[in-house]
Amino acid sequence: MTKYYKENYPRPQFVRDSYLDLNGEWNFRFDDGDEGLSAGWKNGFESRKILVPFSYECTDSGIGCTEVHEIVWYSRKIDFQPLRKRGGRIILNLEGVDYETNLWVNGIFIGNHKGGYARFSFDITEALEDGEGTVVIRISDSLTTAQPRGKQRWLKENYDCWYVQTTGIWKSLWAEEAGESRLEHLHMIPRYDENAVDFEYVIKERREAEKVEVETVITFQDDTICSIRETVVRSCYSRRFSLINDHVKWKVKYWCPKSPNLYDVCVRIYEDGILTDEVGSYFGLRKIAADSRRITLNNMDCYLKMILDQGYWEHTGLTPPNEEALKKDIDKILSYGYNGVRKHQKTEDERFYYWADVKGLLVWCEFPSFYELNGISMENAAKEWIEIVKQYYNHPSIITWVPFNESWGVPRIIEDGQAQSFTESVYYMTKALDDTRLVVSNDGWEHTKSDILTLHDYAPDGRTLRKNWKNLEGILKNEHSFNGERYAFAKGFRYEGQPVILSEFGGIAYGKTEDGWGYGDAENNEDAFLERLSGIMDAIYGTEFICGFCYTQLTDVEQEQNGHMYMDREDKIEPEKIKKIIRGL
Repeated sequence: MTKYYKENYPRPQFVRDSYLDLNGEWNFRFDDGDEGLSAGWKNGFESRKILVPFSYECTDSGIGCTEVHEIVWYSRKIDFQPLRKRGGRIILNLEGVDYETNLWVNGIFIGNHKGGYARFSFDITEALEDGEGTVVIRISDSLTTAQPRGKQRWLKENYDCWYVQTTGIWKSLWAEEAGESRLEHLHMIPRYDENAVDFEYVIKERREAEKVEVETVITFQDDTICSIRETVVRSCYSRRFSLINDHVKWKVKYWCPKSPNLYDVCVRIYEDGILTDEVGSYFGLRKIAADSRRITLNNMDCYLKMILDQGYWEHTGLTPPNEEALKKDIDKILSYGYNGVRKHQKTEDERFYYWADVKGLLVWCEFPSFYELNGISMENAAKEWIEIVKQYYNHPSIITWVPFNESWGVPRIIEDGQAQSFTESVYYMTKALDDTRLVVSNDGWEHTKSDILTLHDYAPDGRTLRKNWKNLEGILKNEHSFNGERYAFAKGFRYEGQPVILSEFGGIAYGKTEDGWGYGDAENNEDAFLERLSGIMDAIYGTEFICGFCYTQLTDVEQEQNGHMYMDREDKIEPEKIKKIIRGL
């Protein structure tokens, strides 16, 4: 656990003391006739109740209605006065709202945001009256496939592996106080080979201030690694800190799954000598790279043993029921013998990435797909992806960005120049934003520019998998397809020595019910499941060029019943039995 950790605090990478949890009971209305604006709902209303942060589709919201309602409203009167400690600004933070948000406080329009998966914030100070505010949120969503929706259905019923839609607030809301002069953003860039870390600061300065200073203190446990206080001459600037310290065993502490060491950080902002803002954070020193057809972590081979996780819960949908549920999922992943997870088609509650950092779980962070390619979808996706990369940048557990999956949203990428250019542009944009991680252009097949060649193959058994991968050179050269009609690369692109990872496989259906599905024939007893899993894993470990894998999947999700656990997190099979197979013991 890190020094500045607060239980249930929604943003553990950027912690302020003055904090007000706004989850809980809110007034709630459907607005199917789009009459709320003309009826003056922006000024507040009394109505049925909903439990935030659960969407109305979830039973734990208190509503549990799965019908489509494209416009919803929230209202709540809030006393923000307890936040007033330094006379600063009141910032309202929304961790995740699907899809377009309009916000009013005391009837005053504050701002707008589009995007269902990234965090956003508003300064609401000027709209408050004696520290109180009636907060009203109007949210519009739709079934359009031009907005990033991940595994949310766009038909009115579930089908295949698409599930009930998520509308409105589905992640935490909270408010905090921050000074007129404050830390707006902080990137901490690990430089493993230099035993150093680069800080990129974005500072908000009050115009009237004569002098604004930044104090940065880096510690490891009880040892101060470095401490500096300096005058701000530019609102955005960088500084490098050496982490070599004689009081720390082996001088420097690195982050890896076996030793997930984390440095604590405190950044303080002073305005004319007076403390106006203080933020607690942390970082891990590690390096991820692709080298000679292998993934390396801290310059050593790292065989990825991942499991796919869609992050759904039985009664709360995409929203974890609580922080403890996130910790338990991570512990389960590790107990099954995996060293990593691919968060599939969602950006998880940020506390998940925190506990992955603390517990040493490797993570692939994936963007929720849109499903049609046009000017609107490209703009929506690019804008939100930038927000997501910026938001999760500092988590050492995240080693790979995955902006596209299985040509979803770019269905003709095999030969469509527009789709190819867009995926290439997102790849290079991601590398420009973050040169410390690997980027996968189109997970599964039909890659353009990509740091890893990721392939999907749901072969029903080990014999079939070996047969499918027998002619690797032909696959790499795009001389023949794999997984049916799919090719490894889009036309015009070629293999450049990337590591090869089987990033989806398995998906073996096994469980209590007969109305769900998995890949291939379902197994009806434990021994048959274990034998089939063992055969597939033997084939993977026996294929030299494969340097990692990702099994589908951690839990059942609604009609898809191919998880190691049921949706309620009950084990289907004793974890130790699966662990022996996954680790090749």
